[in-house]
Amino acid sequence: FRSKGVACPMNYVKTKLRMEEMEPGERIEVILDDGDPITNVPQSLKGDGQKILLQEKIDPEHHRIVVEKVN
Repeated sequence: FRSKGVACPMNYVKTKLRMEEMEPGERIEVILDDGDPITNVPQSLKGDGQKILLQEKIDPEHHRIVVEKVN
């Protein structure tokens, strides 16, 4: 799921909506821009009770996170 070029908080909203379609235990990979998105999206997902399995920088401007739906 690519959320590159999407401003906060819409990248979080789009990720959350996608996760609502998933079953607990399923995982999603999200590509985020550097800056506010990589700071805010994982923090908000953790606040929702989701599990961040991986967070890594994939190039100078983008990050990849892997999230497991918990609830």
